[in-house]
Amino acid sequence: MRLSSSRRRTSHTLQRSVASVALAGVAALLATAVQSGAATAAPQQAPSASAEAGAQPVKLTPAQRAALIRAAGADTAATADELRLGGKEKLVVRDVVKDADGTLHTRYERTYGGIPVLGGDLVVRTDADGRTEGVTKATRAAVDVPSLDPAISTDRAERQALGAARAQDAKGPDVDRTPRKVVWAASGKPALAYETVVGGLQEDGTPQELHVVTDATTGKKLYEWQAVKNGTGHTVYSGTVDLTTTQSGSTYNLTDGARGNHRTYNLNRGTSGTGTLFSGSDDVWGNGTASNPESAGADAHYGAALTWDYYKNVHGRSGIRGDGVGAYSRVHYGNNYVNAFWSDSCFCMTYGDGSGNANPLTSIDVAGHEMTHGLTSATAGLVYSGESGGLNEATSDILGTAVEFYANNSSDIGDYLIGEEIDINGDGTPLRYMDQPSKDGASKDNWYSGIGSIDVHYSSGPANHFFYLLSEGSGSKVVNGVSYNSPTADGLPVTGIGRAKAEQIWFKALTTKFTSTTNYAGARTGTLAVAGELYGTSSAEYKAVQDAWAGVAVGPRPGGPGGGTSFENTGDVSIPDNGAAVTSSIAVTGRAGNAPANLQVAVDIVHTWRGDLVIDLLAPDGTAYRLKNFSSSDSADNVDETYTVNASSEVADGTWRLRVQDQAARDTGYINSWKLTFP
Repeated sequence: MRLSSSRRRTSHTLQRSVASVALAGVAALLATAVQSGAATAAPQQAPSASAEAGAQPVKLTPAQRAALIRAAGADTAATADELRLGGKEKLVVRDVVKDADGTLHTRYERTYGGIPVLGGDLVVRTDADGRTEGVTKATRAAVDVPSLDPAISTDRAERQALGAARAQDAKGPDVDRTPRKVVWAASGKPALAYETVVGGLQEDGTPQELHVVTDATTGKKLYEWQAVKNGTGHTVYSGTVDLTTTQSGSTYNLTDGARGNHRTYNLNRGTSGTGTLFSGSDDVWGNGTASNPESAGADAHYGAALTWDYYKNVHGRSGIRGDGVGAYSRVHYGNNYVNAFWSDSCFCMTYGDGSGNANPLTSIDVAGHEMTHGLTSATAGLVYSGESGGLNEATSDILGTAVEFYANNSSDIGDYLIGEEIDINGDGTPLRYMDQPSKDGASKDNWYSGIGSIDVHYSSGPANHFFYLLSEGSGSKVVNGVSYNSPTADGLPVTGIGRAKAEQIWFKALTTKFTSTTNYAGARTGTLAVAGELYGTSSAEYKAVQDAWAGVAVGPRPGGPGGGTSFENTGDVSIPDNGAAVTSSIAVTGRAGNAPANLQVAVDIVHTWRGDLVIDLLAPDGTAYRLKNFSSSDSADNVDETYTVNASSEVADGTWRLRVQDQAARDTGYINSWKLTFP
């Protein structure tokens, strides 16, 4: 989904004021990637190139990860207090990622009055000494509802949810549990709501877990999304491969004891349950043909093992949830079912046999795609609808493709084509093209303001295109024998940094920057932050991320076309009452020469009796530009304004700071965000 805001902005013109002054106050929080709804979100502030080695994630064993989660769980009350959450709010630890320098990225869910807050998730970044460096929030709205007593019945919520399912031509929709009470915070002002889950089958026979959110006061439908994630992939078998199996007495079965006891089952055309675990008197599985049920089982088992190995060896993650526990696979689902899917409720992948039950969808990139849906659910939790749904689907294409390249299997060579072997259309064409998504006739090459309203498999196009551009660059080229020719939205070239770096950037952004509501603007912000952490903000990699996003119409290139370049810090900084000044920093990079005479400084400060505040912009050399003076008569709340500063005598690149001081007693607040825009 896309969060949007429509905030008043006024403009003031200033000239250079006093000379260099000393800085006072506490260190500002680093910028965070909260959504603004526009696709021109600016980069997070990031460390210099010297930090890159320390920013690499470390490989945690399940026991080490569990210990970090326990430690964070013991400190949730203090964390909630530091984040200034309300008295009714509590945090629940969901995941922890650790960098080599000791930085922790702790992902939390929120509750309010004991009930879940959907769209209230956040990630807190702390340094090796436990100091908070930044917070990424799914919503910036304060979580507060007038009452926790619903005005409508659960029956009304059920009827609305069933109606939503029938509108999508669901087969046999049913509600198997009472709607649960939640706070819905993902798309505007938080509201008390019911979440209803509708089962049954989708129109194409895929199992259904349709989540419908109903306002518990008005009865209005607030949102809906599908929790079963469909994927598509190749039907090419992987040739003769080694499988890790288990022997019990004289019988072998498809249980992988080396990978969390992942098991592969035969549904034998069924559509429910786990089916029968593949077993036999020998350790030979299938004969390479679709007519032998074991062949598809062998492919699925092999693909799951490759995906496990990829995440463990490349990204240091032991299992989809990071807990060392394997998912399971089910093959031969339904009859003539031309798809595959991941379900959180069973923690499993399921594969159909294709048209005529002749082409099982059980090859490497299918397994990578489906298991990655599970990874996304366990980390960012990208809602499977709107722009976040497109990013969810693209993440599975991107990392599923990475698994295929990692496999280095001569029978299924790595490429940037999705589903080229299935031939659903009967003309030998792929389902999706990462180098130019629009070649499939439905996917979009570039971002536009309405992209969140189309099917997530097609709104994934810009992210897939971004990943290709970042990996390989624009223009004509041949990779592993496949020809590509990738255009850009702005007509300018993009130089790739290689797939290995591109997939590291995407994975770390997914696991440490993205939240359930991340949109394309937020994806740009998060990937730029990671590129800065890993390679430095003046690196070729950082610039390539900027250029690749500009190549799909998400944000401008530095110094290039697109209406100016923005740099933003959305980290909250508390302003002490009648105390010392505090500062918030933004690192500006890639701007040759001096700053402009019309530098735009957008300031968003939450503070009662704003007249108490004095606000200055500090240039990299310490020169101060007064934005707002103290005024004892200005009793209005908050500062939400854009100032124009003549900074033409200042070097553009460097660290700029917003300095704020409260010079009178009784009223308090915090810097919510601020932004520099270079026209």
